[in-house]
Amino acid sequence: MSKVMITVAPTGGMASKAQNPNLPTQPGEIAESVYKSFKAGACIAALHARRPDDGATCNADIYRDINERIRAKCDIVINNSTGGGSSGDMLIERQDGLYESSFEERLKGCEAGAEMATFDGMTFVDVHGGKEILVITPPSRCETLVKRMTDRGIKPEWEVFAPNHILQDVTRLIQKGYDKPPYYINMVLGADKGFQGAMPYSHDVLTAMVAALPPQSIFCVSAIGPAQLPATTQAMLLGGHVRVGLEDNNYFSKGVLATNEMLVERTVGIAKALGLQPTSPAEARDILGLAQR
Repeated sequence: MSKVMITVAPTGGMASKAQNPNLPTQPGEIAESVYKSFKAGACIAALHARRPDDGATCNADIYRDINERIRAKCDIVINNSTGGGSSGDMLIERQDGLYESSFEERLKGCEAGAEMATFDGMTFVDVHGGKEILVITPPSRCETLVKRMTDRGIKPEWEVFAPNHILQDVTRLIQKGYDKPPYYINMVLGADKGFQGAMPYSHDVLTAMVAALPPQSIFCVSAIGPAQLPATTQAMLLGGHVRVGLEDNNYFSKGVLATNEMLVERTVGIAKALGLQPTSPAEARDILGLAQR
């Protein structure tokens, strides 16, 4: 049987408990949700950190606390975000009335001993909580970020939202030697109103992005809200891997709030119905070229 890696993204940097009380935000909650998702069939955990007041952060001490709690429970592959979020430690108020996402804070996501880290190389404007937030990642910052990862033995998860993200910085940095094959590229689709420059999900958009991948790549698909279910199902049909979780989607079905493990369990069921076998963390490390624990 073919194998599929299922990633759980339990928290994210934007959603709140007001939107879904099942959202885990504190280290103990996140670790427990990841463990339940691991038992349900997830092999990778894509993690965001939150402060005690639930504000977004990349604080290495908080990430380290989350990572150690997860490690005490299971051997799931740990992937810490360097994207941060739209609140808390991530925001710098500018004199022009805009806000800017702190690049120095984002770099801290590489300092907690994760095996992987998300590489977000985009420059865009986010609107969240009434604030216009500039996320500025020009080529020089892209190189600083990926070098921070590789210097610490962290494999990048190249996160892309549109074909140009693949064809520009990701391909350029791969060609400069900042990653070894297989290159793991996570495509995020379906974000509302083009958030982070994301493309809407459709069959044609996803197949076009798969066609744009550099040689020796493997891909994962994440999708926002109602796009999550069809996009991840198509990804598996195309031979890719998938990410599900409350970072991307609060609902199991219309009007029914989800938990992370509910979304993982459904994805495992679909994978098996398609003749695919969810991988264990050890198998995922073999696929990704990571050292075994």
